[in-house]
Amino acid sequence: MGVTDRARLERLLGGEDLSWLVARVRRRMARGEPLDAPVTLPGATQAQRSAVQLLLGRRPRPGDTLTVSLAAVDEVVRRSGACPDGLAAAITALTGGVTDRAEAAADLERRWQAAFAPMHDAVDLHPELSEWLRQIRANGLVRRLAGNPESASLLLASLVAVLAQLPANSEPLGRFAARHAGGAHALDQDRSLTTLALGAARALSGLPEGHGAEWRREVWASVGVLCDDVSSTVLTLGLPGDTQTSTGRALAALHEAGQPSVLTLRQLVREPCRLASREVFVCENPVVVSAAADQLLDRRAPLICTHGQPGAAVMHLLRALCSTGATVRYHGDFDWGGLRIGNVIFSRLPAVPWRFRTADYRAAAKPGHGRHLTGPPATAHWDPCLADAMRETAVAVEEEHTIDDLLSDLAT
Repeated sequence: MGVTDRARLERLLGGEDLSWLVARVRRRMARGEPLDAPVTLPGATQAQRSAVQLLLGRRPRPGDTLTVSLAAVDEVVRRSGACPDGLAAAITALTGGVTDRAEAAADLERRWQAAFAPMHDAVDLHPELSEWLRQIRANGLVRRLAGNPESASLLLASLVAVLAQLPANSEPLGRFAARHAGGAHALDQDRSLTTLALGAARALSGLPEGHGAEWRREVWASVGVLCDDVSSTVLTLGLPGDTQTSTGRALAALHEAGQPSVLTLRQLVREPCRLASREVFVCENPVVVSAAADQLLDRRAPLICTHGQPGAAVMHLLRALCSTGATVRYHGDFDWGGLRIGNVIFSRLPAVPWRFRTADYRAAAKPGHGRHLTGPPATAHWDPCLADAMRETAVAVEEEHTIDDLLSDLAT
């Protein structure tokens, strides 16, 4: 290796009018490209042309475009004694080390692969996570959340520790996080670990994609982790209950008395009762439950109320009923909000409409049976013609106006 004469090298290549040439050579080195091809500078100034003439000892070709042979520059650098090792070594001496981008990219990818390595243990424990893991690797979620392989390695190691404890045994979220994620707030909503853990929990339970606080409660509950487990409730009437659990005994007592019951998510997850109903009806408004309790006595099918948009407790109970083979029939208000609630029910459960189709709306939308339909429209995914009929009639029909038909169904 020859000795670089830094002062002579600065005189050769260090001037402002050759900075473009140095930058082009450095860029080629970073890309791993050879330095034996010419480089061209459109719109070169007279000063830049003069600098090249001084460097190579010959006048550039006329015109605004300046073309320089890198092979010729390499020869000048070597012959001058400024850098006997050639142009590449000269550029490194002038501007610092040059990283080969392809090599750097390959090294970065190896580090990302190493960061994901612990996830294989999670998939071995929960094979149903394999597709979810493939998706988050493909969509770059971890890279966006972590930013670099080193942070991703720590994040995924924490995730594996959490997944190893799922499903949990009906444990509050804060306590579960303190025991398995390094702190009571480690699984709070705004954490990167929570984003990944919720996605994995959803994949474990087979729940559909969603958003919002109730959806998060539902996902956590599906893997035995409870967040705000007493404020999420479900109103029921006529579920028979059992004698084996406290939840079942409470249901059985209220069923015998002909009274509605309100169950918390905590009860449904911690002490689930035996669910043996073959057919369950679901309404949107509590007034239907109250009317059924008053008028039908013990001659009624089981009834569950969503009380508007269904919360985690509602969805948990309905999903448990569906898992036993029960048929779930849903009815809601014929207004735009009611259609949106219906879309949630029918998209997330194998439910069927209960007097909640276009023909049912036309039969119910009578003079005096409703109010003027207002608000932003929605589409009924289970019946594409329903929204058109509602727009045409412009009448909103709430469950109170169809209650006689609903009670008749519950009685038979």
